[in-house]
Amino acid sequence: METLLAKISIMLIPALFAVTLHEVAHGYVADRFGDPTARILGRLTLNPVKHLDPIGTLALLFFGFGWARPVPVNSNNLGRPRQDMVWVALAGPLTNFSMALVSAIVLRVLALIGDSGIATGAAFLEPLELMAAFSLYINVILGVFNLIPIPPLDGGRVMTGVLPSAPARTLARLEPFGFIIVIFLVFFTDLWRLVLAPIISLFVSILAGSQVFMVERTINFLLAR
Repeated sequence: METLLAKISIMLIPALFAVTLHEVAHGYVADRFGDPTARILGRLTLNPVKHLDPIGTLALLFFGFGWARPVPVNSNNLGRPRQDMVWVALAGPLTNFSMALVSAIVLRVLALIGDSGIATGAAFLEPLELMAAFSLYINVILGVFNLIPIPPLDGGRVMTGVLPSAPARTLARLEPFGFIIVIFLVFFTDLWRLVLAPIISLFVSILAGSQVFMVERTINFLLAR
């Protein structure tokens, strides 16, 4: 029980920040481009309760990827609906990559503090390192996963905005079935092992640098039974 609580305490705050800021970013950019829907509905808030999807949050904690309640966007309010939706869609993954970068910096600073001996034996240092490592990892996963070019994922929304009208309309028709397609691809094909996992590992390695061992140690700890 203590180990389970320790794992939850390490994952919970980074995971909540990752999905919350992802959705707020969508709403904020949409608001800047003329659609106030998210602001009117109170979704431009850092209160995670406003954004959480129970099943998506559990999936995030147990499977390494998940989702929040999508921020509502009315593309009819946007000045240039197709073009502006590209930026609205990209805002979420770009926010996750930015948070991954910040987490990597925090992880390296904490490592320097530990190596310097300033906080030798400090009880707070290791949990913070584990949280920073997990934050780096989970934000990279969310950034990469959401760029899969199948709607309703952000990558699919980007593709419908940049493709010519005819193929964009064809791709948009997949949206009602898109999530089922993504789940099938992730769990029943080699998409994760051959494509997503290598990309995620590359990004994590680049960002973590010499602290990549801490990310690996954190993930091994969280996955251990």
